[in-house]
Amino acid sequence: MWSGVFPAVTTKFTEDDRLDHAEMERCFGLQIDAGCDGIIVAGSLGEGPMLSHDEKIDVLKTAQKVAGKKPVLLTVNEPGTREAAAIAKRAAKEGASGLMVVPSPIYHTNPQETVAALTAVAQAGDLPVMIYSNRLAYRVDVTCDDMEKLAADTRFVAIKESSDDIRRSTEIINRFGDRFDLFTGVDNLAFEALSVGAIGWVAGLVVAFPRETVAIYQLMKQGRREEALAIYRWFRPLLDLDVSTYLVQNIKLAEVHAIGTNDRVRMPRQPLSGERRATVEKIVKDALAVRPTLPSF
Repeated sequence: MWSGVFPAVTTKFTEDDRLDHAEMERCFGLQIDAGCDGIIVAGSLGEGPMLSHDEKIDVLKTAQKVAGKKPVLLTVNEPGTREAAAIAKRAAKEGASGLMVVPSPIYHTNPQETVAALTAVAQAGDLPVMIYSNRLAYRVDVTCDDMEKLAADTRFVAIKESSDDIRRSTEIINRFGDRFDLFTGVDNLAFEALSVGAIGWVAGLVVAFPRETVAIYQLMKQGRREEALAIYRWFRPLLDLDVSTYLVQNIKLAEVHAIGTNDRVRMPRQPLSGERRATVEKIVKDALAVRPTLPSF
């Protein structure tokens, strides 16, 4: 059902902390123009937990305006299942293409609770669901055994695999074949995951470097591994910025230099400063200085 590059887009704010829809339209448009295959809003990178339900729906609508016929997914990452079900229903009413659902980021559910919560959200929204499995960030591992229990519900169509263990991708394919659309969710494991059978990439640094991200995916799809690997090796220092407590600030700062936007974040986050900012800026500027010429694909 879903495949390709799906940016987990950043949310843009004005100087007085309101949603900046004009800037989001511009930045989301760069993703679509580069050939991305869908958009995911209000995720971790999109500062979803810092947005009200009304704001999440507003960002969804902005993305839909830009994406046209391409799918736009809303991330459901609420602390409680009741609230998660409520935003899932609203997303469906507003025409979302699907949901990316995170188990509660606050309460660390056990396997029985994890399956029950995901099922409740899927039933409430009655939309296609991408299961977001990220045991490092959220301390809940949606295991293959959990996926087995969810597989009977046809609303669960995809997995965003972010366990940080590349072996999990092969385990999912061996266990389920093509039952789930397998996406990688870890930027600096993307080449490896695509090599072993992932058909999609929920990407972070794509928001600053959309053409390079799409090029890697398309070249891999066409079997042009060495060309993709050359770009990926250049990209790796940048992709490492996604795997950090400061991923939002890191990537928004990369956007500043790569696409000319701002790095405003919502408190309690603050933009990078001092030595940490200088370190990230050096990584980005060093990469921009030797940005590769992309092959046609």
